[in-house]
This record gives sequence, structure tokens and C-alpha cells, in this order.
Amino acid sequence: MSQTVDRALSILPLLAEGPADLGGVAERLGVHKSTALRLLRTLHEHGLVYRQSDQRYRLGARLFALAQEAMENLDIREIAHPHLVALNEECGHTVHLAVHEENEVLYIDKVDSRYPVRMYSRIGKPVALTVAAVAKLLLADLPEAERRALAEGLDYPPYTSRSTPHAAAFLRELEKVREQGWATDLGGHEESINCVAAPVRGADGRVVAAMSVSAPNVVVTAEELLALLPKVRRTADAISGEYSGRTPASPAGPPSPAAPGAAAPAGPQGKDTP
Repeated sequence: MSQTVDRALSILPLLAEGPADLGGVAERLGVHKSTALRLLRTLHEHGLVYRQSDQRYRLGARLFALAQEAMENLDIREIAHPHLVALNEECGHTVHLAVHEENEVLYIDKVDSRYPVRMYSRIGKPVALTVAAVAKLLLADLPEAERRALAEGLDYPPYTSRSTPHAAAFLRELEKVREQGWATDLGGHEESINCVAAPVRGADGRVVAAMSVSAPNVVVTAEELLALLPKVRRTADAISGEYSGRTPASPAGPPSPAAPGAAAPAGPQGKDTP
């Protein structure tokens, strides 16, 4: 039964790439066409896939309805969105909100930059755990044993020369983030993208989400982006206060000139993993 469920669920990301016929689905799953047809029929009955007139299958409307319902029930997103919009209107850069679910950190909201050079991040997309500023904040809040086990089980892709190289370095970075209460990604995922992030906390003080401002260095330098940190922290504190029902704390002052990282060299527009 678990294998059947696994195979059926594997069809959904496959069809997210675009419509596919029965043979294509069977080939991707590595099963006989009769097995693939049985799975597709079950998904079709539940509205999760739809068979087009050309006999190809695509994702069904019910799946989008469920996704929308789930997003609407994420209270933190509903509370945070007006604050994200206000910060975006003030600074002009891309603003994200992310949460930690299972072993992934996912974007649950995004407000695009007003500048022509746009970020390619998407709501619902996982971030690069070992470099993204929002991921550092969310993972830094985990209990030490859980934090260490997670760090030691991750891969450390060398996205750039500034990427986190190994578990020991990542654990040091998480400890630093935990102590200072904010995080950065200065060219760690792409050399041309910089990001600053702050935590959103619940009534118990635990980090329930993280928000960030990011921009390519063809728009602002890393130092100029770091100068926005007080505004980012004020926004995160306002969201925390509204979410938890308590008065938000006063944000810390701007980072010193010795704040971590430096401006990255100019480069093409990128993926953006704040």
C-alpha cells in the first residue's frame, strides 16, 4: 500500500512539469502502463489529475483548490502579508516569508521588487538550506541535538566560493545567527544576490517564520542592503507582535561597518535564496 501511495504521489510533481501521456508517466515511474493507468484513474477520480482531449494528463483543479485552501489557513502568512507589502513599498526590493516544514524551508509569501531585475524564487519552493538567510534563522532555533543531526546529514553544494563548505562551518554559522538574532546570505547561493533576514517569533519566543529582503548587487551593494537591517527587524517584530498578541520588541540598531560579508561582484539576475 505504501508503495502504491508513493507512486501515485510521484505522478503529481511529474505532471507539474507539464502534461504527459500514459506511456510517459509509466516510463518515468518505471512501471507497466496498466499500473500507471490505475494510479492515474484514482487520482482523476479525486480531481487531482485531469485527462485532456488529447489523452494526456495534467494536474487537476482540485489540487489547486487544496493548495489555495492550505495557503489561506496559514495564519502567519495572512498576518505578515501587509507588513511585507509595506516594507517592499518602502525599500523597493524583493521581500520573502518562509517557514520550516519537515526537513525543508519553504517560501510561503513573496512581494516582488519594483526594479527591472527580478528574483526567480517562487512561493512553495524550498530554499537552499545551507546558504539561505531564512533557512539559517529557522534552523538556528532548533534544539542543539536536532540542529547538529540535521547539519551533519546535509550535503553542502559549492554554489559559489562563499557557500558554506561543511557541517562544522554551518553549525558555527547557526550558532552565530542564534546569538545575534538575524542572518545574511551575501553571495552564498549566487554571487550576484545578497539578502538580510530576521525572525518572526510566536508567543513562546520560538521562531515560527523568517522574513527577508534580497536584491542583486547590480541594484544595491551588500553594504547598502545591510543598512536596511533595522527596517527588516522592525517589520519582523511587528509581525511577531501581531501573531503572538504581544507588543513587538524594539529592533536592534544597524550592523557595524564590520558586518559579515562584502559586496559581491556584479552579475546576471539570479535565483535568489534569501
